[in-house]
Amino acid sequence: MKQLFTLLIALAAFATSATAQKYIIIDTRYIFDKMPEYKQVQTAVNAAAADWQKEIDSKQAILDKAYDEYDSQQSMLSADARKKKEADLFNKEKELRDLQKKRFGFEGDLFKKRQEAMQPLQEKVNRAVQKLVMDNGYDLVLDKSEGKSIIFADPKLDKSDAVLKLLTGK
Repeated sequence: MKQLFTLLIALAAFATSATAQKYIIIDTRYIFDKMPEYKQVQTAVNAAAADWQKEIDSKQAILDKAYDEYDSQQSMLSADARKKKEADLFNKEKELRDLQKKRFGFEGDLFKKRQEAMQPLQEKVNRAVQKLVMDNGYDLVLDKSEGKSIIFADPKLDKSDAVLKLLTGK
């Protein structure tokens, strides 16, 4: 009986502490979309990506022209000349793939540029969230923009607009 009573007291204490926690949900994608600085970052990143894509397209056009020339001359070339030309085309194609990977691959130039440009904005949002947490005594902050684990959240728990208000001062 004494053990049952102790267990009930422990369960009641746990239930009380679990309900006492205050948590909020934010949507960083929504917050970033409302920030003018984010649009500037996106424009700069997209411009860099477009420039890099033009560079790649130009090199691809040169490679395509070299392949066309090889196809038209292939029958007139000796076996050694053909092998040399094929090796040259293969190397140019490898260079192009390496450039594409360098610019657009995993952790490539585009990834690094985006991360570098977004870091100040992420820090700014993090400071605003920290201020909101400290001012209101929240215990937990969940971000619904990146996670798939939040299936439903009551809209009154979403404090994204409060974070925006801290960021803009309005």
